[in-house]
Amino acid sequence: MSIPRPGKGYYNETEAAQALGITIDSLRALVRQHILQSEDEMANLPMTTFQPSDLLLLRLLSSSRGQQTPVEVR
Repeated sequence: MSIPRPGKGYYNETEAAQALGITIDSLRALVRQHILQSEDEMANLPMTTFQPSDLLLLRLLSSSRGQQTPVEVR
């Protein structure tokens, strides 16, 4: 019997961008627009780790950026 391996617990900036299918610059723009409070915090972004829930939120934000239709929740 094989037990499935749990998903990754954290992602660095490069891994997060790859998982979302966007460039690092696009990831930084999303974070800058929706999460960071000041430009001073941007200096810490390359050292930031993202949890799977962060990626889910960023995926929703990136998809809503390209289209302005509401997301249907079932």
